[in-house]
Amino acid sequence: MVFKIFLKVVLPNCFKVKIVDAIHPEDKKIVQVSNCGGHSRLALSDICDPESSLCMSDLSSNAIIGSNLHIFAHAQLKVITSNFSSFNFLGEGGFGPVYKGFIDDKIKPGLEAQPVAVKLLDLEGDQGHIEWLTEVVLLGQLRHPNLVKLIGYCWEDEQRLLVYEYMARGDLENQLFRRCSSSLPWLTRMKIAVDAAKGLAFLHGEVKPVIYRDFKASNILLDSDYTAKLSDFGLAKDGLEGSDTHVTTRVMGTYGYAAPEYMMTGYLTTRSDVYSFGVVLLELLTGRQAIDKKRPNREQNLLEWARPILRDSHKLDRIMDPRLEGQYSTKGAKKVAALAYQCLSQQPKSRPTMSNVVKILEPILDLKDIPIGPFVYVVPSFDCKNSGLDNDGNLKTKGSEENKVQIISDQDDKGSPIREKRFGYRHKNQLKCATVHSDTHLYRTLRQEFR
Repeated sequence: MVFKIFLKVVLPNCFKVKIVDAIHPEDKKIVQVSNCGGHSRLALSDICDPESSLCMSDLSSNAIIGSNLHIFAHAQLKVITSNFSSFNFLGEGGFGPVYKGFIDDKIKPGLEAQPVAVKLLDLEGDQGHIEWLTEVVLLGQLRHPNLVKLIGYCWEDEQRLLVYEYMARGDLENQLFRRCSSSLPWLTRMKIAVDAAKGLAFLHGEVKPVIYRDFKASNILLDSDYTAKLSDFGLAKDGLEGSDTHVTTRVMGTYGYAAPEYMMTGYLTTRSDVYSFGVVLLELLTGRQAIDKKRPNREQNLLEWARPILRDSHKLDRIMDPRLEGQYSTKGAKKVAALAYQCLSQQPKSRPTMSNVVKILEPILDLKDIPIGPFVYVVPSFDCKNSGLDNDGNLKTKGSEENKVQIISDQDDKGSPIREKRFGYRHKNQLKCATVHSDTHLYRTLRQEFR
């Protein structure tokens, strides 16, 4: 440490970020940053340092780092999103509204034609300029298959916008908890868990670790193949190099996901992210949200309700998502439950590292004890009220022919009449979705993919 301080005094220029290739926003060139040695990334703390040029209020948009980032004019983004039309509205979070757009060669020459997601900073929202800048600085330097790709940004006057790759299936929260949608099969859930774990492991494995700080289902985005990518890095913080030592910071995050030691003391480590991962893992097992005020009092907090059962494998079926219809690996579920229990430990040092989490989860994708059940199909409807669902989203079961579930076996002869089956024990907790499909095909596909 003394030697490092000595070097900073003797060779100060080697420790200061140098902005190069400054360009006009309309230029096609890409902004880059170089620093002494060319190995370490710009620390997130640098953008909050009063002595750093990056905190100057008059910092021009072309001074933001990023070897792959493109600078967009606000007028270009209006064209891309059809003037931020309500038809292109994708959703809204603490940062601001998000719109779908499409970039082609006419809008941005040299950039591959593709759909994009454009996020606008709401100046009256929960996040501000520092969070916007944090996301640009971080995603401008880091690239990984399980981190959402930042394509570029816009900074004009009060306008702060970010342009990302478009993720066709939205976020995990909507996919997992949406009432009128297909239920995610077991292997899809496990693939999402592995992908998200790899994203966190990459962040924690940096020479200068990144603490994500806001890991939750709504920040896990899914592409058309259900590949999961972490998004929304506005609250990310730097960890200490080569150490898991606590970092004092003001408490920010999401209730229900944040680690207890962080909520109580403000001390933050990479193990805080591991705790949040454990909560999401529990959501994938149970199909329940971390906090759900619509449930009975004792079940509103998922962790308090489910954690006591995680250690008892004989009782695990009590908390498993009934929408899975029993089509999941029993061995895999036990391993995931045990892992979730470790991640949710009250003692940060007792939690596994994210690299170990990945090692535990990956083999679960290749387990062969998934029951091969019948293909169950419920005729979907655009209107839940007219689709055979009651007010709670459950299937009506009172004798009506139109409300019966058709059971189609893979072994039925072609052309033979479709057999009907009365509702049995498996249907007591009926589905709140329109379709449930077998894992068999997905299982075979993923086995080939991960070999």
